[in-house]
Amino acid sequence: MSLIKSISGIRGTIGGAPGEGLSPLDVVKFTAAFALFIEGSTTRSSRTIVVGRDARLSGQMVSDLVCGTLVGMGFDVVNIGLASTPTTEIAVVKEGACGGLILTASHNPLQWNALKLLNEKGEFLNDEEGKAVLKIAEDESFVFAPVDKLGKVYVNNTYNRKHIDDVLALPLVDADAIAKAGFTVAVDCINSVGGVVIPELLRALGVKNIIELNCEPNGRFAHTPEPIPENLTDIAALVKESGADVGFVVDPDVDRLAIVQDGGEMFGEEYTLVAIADYVLAHTPGSTVSNLSSSRALRDVTEAHGCTYTAAAVGEVNVTTEMKRTGAVIGGEGNGGVIYPELHYGRDALVGVALFLTLMAKTGRKPSEIRAMMPEYCIYKTKVQLQPGLNVDKLLVQIKEKYADEKITDIDGVNIDFADSWVHLRKSNTEPIVRVYSEAQTPEKAEALANSVKDVILAMID
Repeated sequence: MSLIKSISGIRGTIGGAPGEGLSPLDVVKFTAAFALFIEGSTTRSSRTIVVGRDARLSGQMVSDLVCGTLVGMGFDVVNIGLASTPTTEIAVVKEGACGGLILTASHNPLQWNALKLLNEKGEFLNDEEGKAVLKIAEDESFVFAPVDKLGKVYVNNTYNRKHIDDVLALPLVDADAIAKAGFTVAVDCINSVGGVVIPELLRALGVKNIIELNCEPNGRFAHTPEPIPENLTDIAALVKESGADVGFVVDPDVDRLAIVQDGGEMFGEEYTLVAIADYVLAHTPGSTVSNLSSSRALRDVTEAHGCTYTAAAVGEVNVTTEMKRTGAVIGGEGNGGVIYPELHYGRDALVGVALFLTLMAKTGRKPSEIRAMMPEYCIYKTKVQLQPGLNVDKLLVQIKEKYADEKITDIDGVNIDFADSWVHLRKSNTEPIVRVYSEAQTPEKAEALANSVKDVILAMID
């Protein structure tokens, strides 16, 4: 069994002894710690926390525990039921709540669940805030409310539609153009909450021909949930065989979007953000942000529009912080995570679907034609196994010195930026490895670059 405590939330496998998995006792402890943190940090006058969940098998149990604990801490709960991560983020703001909890383990398999923690802005806690919650939980320094101060639970099942309405109201989303295009769209929603909201979004956008795959929100994931090519063979075949114009795939909590081209080829998860950013920048020029492990293609597209690109440390909260600092009009992560601040500061597959379909409708281009216009890069991922106890920080300093003639960014590990490629080295916080990500213009060059840096690391530690 596994229990992983981090600033982004509490993630673990269901079952087992307390402290070894995400047991009911662990759910109560960390929910109570979050409630106490919110009580001491919010600027809101309300004592309301929003709770939403994906459709995994343990979701109802975890939701009951979370809602009961919040009531026991003296907070009112707005339970929005089956809802995506971005929907829950939006609901926190609309409710004027002092925080939110999303019950989802994102792309992890069905035996996992997690508590993801939101502040009063509907955004993930930062490093300092997350550590404060973990400290409260470790100390068990929370006190439950007396009987006359208990909170109440209010059920509100309207937020999926509110989210859709907000997406349709965006100036760069053109439902009329999408409807007139007469697209046939295939969707794979992994039998989670995407099956509730994505087909409804498509209908609201005027798409009449929708081919649904794995859209029953029963939590029995039809394939490994992470939306990467090796897990998407069924939707790829469906798009090819049906002649669909495009295919969309979301993860269990609907904050990542993968696109399948006409003909069944993968668009590439790195290019979801790049293509949508190209469309946004053409109409609203401004700066962009992605993390250091995301494709250079976003930088190229941004600069082609005469705008400025900035890299952030890995992690959604780091990307959104940099987006706010630079006033970015769009940003996100190379895992299919699109962050469009015109609506909110969170990865949002609904926004991605609507903007991509508008791009297709406005230009008359197929996904394959849009992809062909993008800068061509390939990312390769590997790792270096280290001896336990090795000083990884010292090793990374040595790497910086070795490549001092190149452009180095060290806000998150070490990123070495070459003329037409890059390598990003990050240490793991859970195991003795260094993750090595590289990008170049062909798969062979990317792999060769990563291996050359791996050889340098191995020579240093030999």
